[in-house]
Amino acid sequence: MLLHHISYPVRDVEVSASFYEDLFKLERLPRPPFPIPGVWLGCGDRQIHLVLNEAGTYRSAPSPNIADVHFAFCTDDFEGMVEHLEAAGFREDLPEGDRKRVLMIREGLAGFPQLYLLDPDLNTIEVNAAQMPGET
Repeated sequence: MLLHHISYPVRDVEVSASFYEDLFKLERLPRPPFPIPGVWLGCGDRQIHLVLNEAGTYRSAPSPNIADVHFAFCTDDFEGMVEHLEAAGFREDLPEGDRKRVLMIREGLAGFPQLYLLDPDLNTIEVNAAQMPGET
């Protein structure tokens, strides 16, 4: 069994789609004409689905938390991604509550560097340097 997609509720489909396209270089995929607005984004051979939900997410805390529901991107250039995020204004030295604050774990129990950030709808995203099964 393989994971096909992750779906996140968003308040503004275009704002959220632009966030993922610009920050993570994801590409829009064709989407059937469902009655609920949304966007499908390609992430390698997997997908992220952003679906309009005007009520937004269940979250109200404006800072990332590792215990939140989230998905993780894996990169082979963690430091390059950190620099890319910093250039876009996402930094770990921002005050608690700032929506662009990054939670950074460079040496943790997972055994690889991780960072957490929020999308425009306060959905949590992890970026890590994990080695995927089968990689050397």
